[in-house]
Amino acid sequence: MKTWKKIALILGGVVVLLAIVGFSVQQSRKGVVPVQTGKVLKEDLIAVVTASGEIKPKVYVNIGANAFGKITHLYVKEGDRVKKGQMLATLENVQSAADVSATRAAVNTAQTDYVAAQAAVNTGQAELRQAEAEFERAQLDYNRNKALYEQQLIAKADYDTKKAAFDTASAQLNQAKAKLRQAQAQQDSANMRIRQNTANLTRVTDVLSKTEYAAPFDGVITNLPVREGETVVIGIQNAPGSTLMTIADTSVITAEVKVDETDIVNVKMGQPAEVTIDAIPKQKFKGVVTEIGNNAIIRSTGVSTAQSTASSQEAKDFKVVVTIQDPPPNLLPGLSTTARITTASRTGVLAIPIQALTIRQRGDLVPEKDKKKKEKVVQASAKDDKANGDSKEELQGVFVLKNKKDAVFVTVTTGISGTTDVEVTSGLQEGDEIVTGSYKTLRTLRNGASVKVDNTPAKKTEESS
Repeated sequence: MKTWKKIALILGGVVVLLAIVGFSVQQSRKGVVPVQTGKVLKEDLIAVVTASGEIKPKVYVNIGANAFGKITHLYVKEGDRVKKGQMLATLENVQSAADVSATRAAVNTAQTDYVAAQAAVNTGQAELRQAEAEFERAQLDYNRNKALYEQQLIAKADYDTKKAAFDTASAQLNQAKAKLRQAQAQQDSANMRIRQNTANLTRVTDVLSKTEYAAPFDGVITNLPVREGETVVIGIQNAPGSTLMTIADTSVITAEVKVDETDIVNVKMGQPAEVTIDAIPKQKFKGVVTEIGNNAIIRSTGVSTAQSTASSQEAKDFKVVVTIQDPPPNLLPGLSTTARITTASRTGVLAIPIQALTIRQRGDLVPEKDKKKKEKVVQASAKDDKANGDSKEELQGVFVLKNKKDAVFVTVTTGISGTTDVEVTSGLQEGDEIVTGSYKTLRTLRNGASVKVDNTPAKKTEESS
């Protein structure tokens, strides 16, 4: 055989052999799923709840109008610092001041009448004592002369004279008693007029005081919606013309944020927080949770569920107040803020990426390629499986790489969640290799599927110019 024929046969054999090998490799790679993997490691985890809101002073008060009238004086302007008791504003008070003066004069008059009535009572008491003494003398004379007359020792004219004197003394005594009772009644009447006019003085003084407004505590004027000369009215809080100003105690500043109802169960009093403010970028302020609302707030309306008459399935939030430690002096109420509340922390716990967690129904854990090997493939989940378990029961777990080629679903129990990782309390051991991606692969990956590890970073697609 010629040499070139031998070479041709050899080359043909090699081609056929390569074709057979390529076909075999292609067939063996059918059904192999490319996956990304990671190791189960021990980490330090911090669970954080993030919520947005605004800066508010812990103590503030809206000073509302207590009377109808025109503002005659405004002694402060927005941003001023005031002391407790400092005069802030006055309303026109001509009528109320006149009422106070008139009522005070009436009180003085009633007090004078009472003094006069008291003198009349004293005079009546003296006259009564005099009348009683005269009555006793006349009675003794009458009794003595009556005995003498009965013994016919005196003339009837003398007896009649003594009897008339006794009757006169008795009448004068009754008159003195009546006069004393009259003076006492006048004294009681004067006393009641004093009490009545004093009560009226208290009322009109209160009306007058409602035209003057003083600072209830040391603070800063944070809102002043009225001007001197405007007329204010008694009305609903925050209604136009009913709120004169707002005073805030800026010594204690808080971040009032709204926490989602799914996170509020993890928030507790005294938990530390980190506060950022949009107006002060690149700065973080330490804080602590000091108040947690008990009523849910409907997110779309901002109304508490306790005030809503109809039930709602809308998303709800809860108010949480974070007191900021060492706030800067330029921190103004109303600034937008975000609070990151640390709800839990763990040191040296097993952790996996959150995206590695997936959900499967119990009935889907039987590999399609070999149902006879069911017990071997689902051995990791058999501990949680009942003899007659519901095939629709949903199980939380991860896919663990076995023999570097098979992905086996393992149920796990999780603890706290960090920003990117979640704590695993049971089901895995340190060093286990688990499937972490891609998301599309994890969503469709079946238990016991053959996989190929590809941890090559994905290339970024260049943006078209």
